[in-house]
Amino acid sequence: MDVTVSSTTVNGRTVVDVTGEVDVYTAPALRERLTALVESGRTDLVVDLTAVRFMDSTGLGLLVGVLKRIRGLDGQLQLVIDAERLLKVFRITSLDQVFTIRETREEALGAPGTAED
Repeated sequence: MDVTVSSTTVNGRTVVDVTGEVDVYTAPALRERLTALVESGRTDLVVDLTAVRFMDSTGLGLLVGVLKRIRGLDGQLQLVIDAERLLKVFRITSLDQVFTIRETREEALGAPGTAED
């Protein structure tokens, strides 16, 4: 079980691609990357989870923590999720009411009300 995390800048937004499984063992790598981005001033994040096969409560918790931090900086965090198995986890925990979830990266990048740099 492992996770890979990479990021790019698209139209002034930071897109974070996550691949693999996000669980108690791999979550620290994702947390480290997201924290570093926020600390460097990147507070308009699109986290693409379309290549994530599994996420446990540790992964959910770290995303909630990052969301709180970004909102405290007047930033925005959107998630891209296209798999029902992962969406179900967000629905069961009611986190679909907390996060802005988009089906595609394009939808997240073109979403009304998001900042364009």
